[in-house]
Amino acid sequence: MARLIHIISRKLKHHQILADDDIGLTPMQKHVLKFILLESLHREIYQKDVEDEFQIRRSTVTGIIQLMEKNGFLYRESVSKDARLKRLVPTKKSEDLRNKIIENIIERDQKMTEGISEEELKSCKNVLLKIFENLTDC
Repeated sequence: MARLIHIISRKLKHHQILADDDIGLTPMQKHVLKFILLESLHREIYQKDVEDEFQIRRSTVTGIIQLMEKNGFLYRESVSKDARLKRLVPTKKSEDLRNKIIENIIERDQKMTEGISEEELKSCKNVLLKIFENLTDC
């Protein structure tokens, strides 16, 4: 089972790399940017939100955010209520990519689920969530 998950993960990464060539973002940066672009429409987004959403360490998120900031995709803005907090704000460059990023993700999801019924997808998701929970308890 673990081997199949690993192979699928590698295929997904390969597909994402091909789709990302013209955007200049790594697959993970693209997912983080999509999250920030969509969530920032209705709430403020902070580094902790990214850590929680993707279940990754603070140091990993810091590196991702620093690179995205350096490449002009977002900036950090101080919050008046707490000087320690920095809100993550997408730049115009990111805003201009919003539709392209969403299109790429939709295309990948459609390709990934081609020929699979809703019932099969639901069952698969349930099994994957149980595997995730089992591994989280370790």
